[in-house]
Amino acid sequence: MTAVDAQMLWMSAVIPNDQFLLYAFAGSPGDVDGAVAELRSRAQACDELRLRVADDGWWRYPRWGRAEVGSGQFVVHHTEGMDWQGCLRAIVELGGEQLDLYRMAWRAHVFPRVLGVPGRTGDGSVIVVQMGHAFADNNRGAALCGALLGRDRPVPIPVAARRGFLPALGFSAALAHRMLVRDTEAGLVPGPPAGCPVRSINRRPNGTPAVRTLTLHRDRLAGPTVTIASLVAIGEAMAGYLAGHGEEPSRLGAEVPMACMLNPAGHNNFRNVGIALHPDVGPARRAELIAAELSAQRRRGRHPAMRASAAASAAIPAPLLRWGVRHFDPDARSETVTGNTVVSSVNRGPADLSFGGFPVALTAGYPALSPMMSLTHGVHGIGDTIAISVHADSDNVDIDDYWDRLQAALPG
Repeated sequence: MTAVDAQMLWMSAVIPNDQFLLYAFAGSPGDVDGAVAELRSRAQACDELRLRVADDGWWRYPRWGRAEVGSGQFVVHHTEGMDWQGCLRAIVELGGEQLDLYRMAWRAHVFPRVLGVPGRTGDGSVIVVQMGHAFADNNRGAALCGALLGRDRPVPIPVAARRGFLPALGFSAALAHRMLVRDTEAGLVPGPPAGCPVRSINRRPNGTPAVRTLTLHRDRLAGPTVTIASLVAIGEAMAGYLAGHGEEPSRLGAEVPMACMLNPAGHNNFRNVGIALHPDVGPARRAELIAAELSAQRRRGRHPAMRASAAASAAIPAPLLRWGVRHFDPDARSETVTGNTVVSSVNRGPADLSFGGFPVALTAGYPALSPMMSLTHGVHGIGDTIAISVHADSDNVDIDDYWDRLQAALPG
């Protein structure tokens, strides 16, 4: 296991970081047991879905081992049926039981009969795949779910790599960082994003989490990309919400996970970047500014210093990283944040998945809340259907008010 993945594993004991990947289907299978058996057969045929964590001792990193896919990795809920919003409430409750990655790295929750799936008039069904973050980032998680749900495409296998000698790699990383500073000062590389002042939505979550999801066709999202169009609407909704609650809405930003292949041996290959939301300008200009910032952070991420830093981090001895995680204080507060909210945007591929013979209708996700984040967003696409989701703490966020504002900010 790489240092990044091990850190995700050990941090999950401090801040739960399981992911919940939702897939809804355009029908309800008559033979639920048979449909679940098909899922298990697919999982058993995929080596990457048979992984779980093995730990040989404190002095070394955990490793990935393979085992049979157990029947406990499939849980059927509410066979009598439920409505869509009730299903979302049930998903929130799943967050209270984090996975033990030493027993299983993922689990599929099956809701075989759900009425009111967006875009459907009859019964639908929902599968929520719960994954430990050490097991997969957003893109790898989508590939693993694709294999589970019938996509005929192999899941990429991480490339084995040596850790290297930390002192030498640390020295190289220091030299590369000095070069990054010089290149930034010379205007050759974009600078790091500025932090954002904390708002009420950055209070520590204390209440019951709530989620909302809507779907729309890709054509409704004007803009060069789904991510940019969504950030434009989120910036407007957040500014209006904060102003309506007596807060200064300027200098708002979003923390956006950005894919980057800095460690091909790892299951997690992304970095979080801060993107200003520019609520003080009109939507068209806001889209231009957001697009420019995303492009700038991609360019910065390609600087050699980023790879050198990742190589040095990968060589940290396991006992040292364990010590650092044990001393992490989740109660520490900061006056600034990388972003006032998280916006995780993932294209989960073509609409070629199925459950019990019924095609996929939509996919969604709900980024976890954290000690500094009481409001997060998911933007997920499959085929031409985009789902935009909100995950909020009920004590710190009036989710109904915010949800109304977000829907109004989206293109009609």
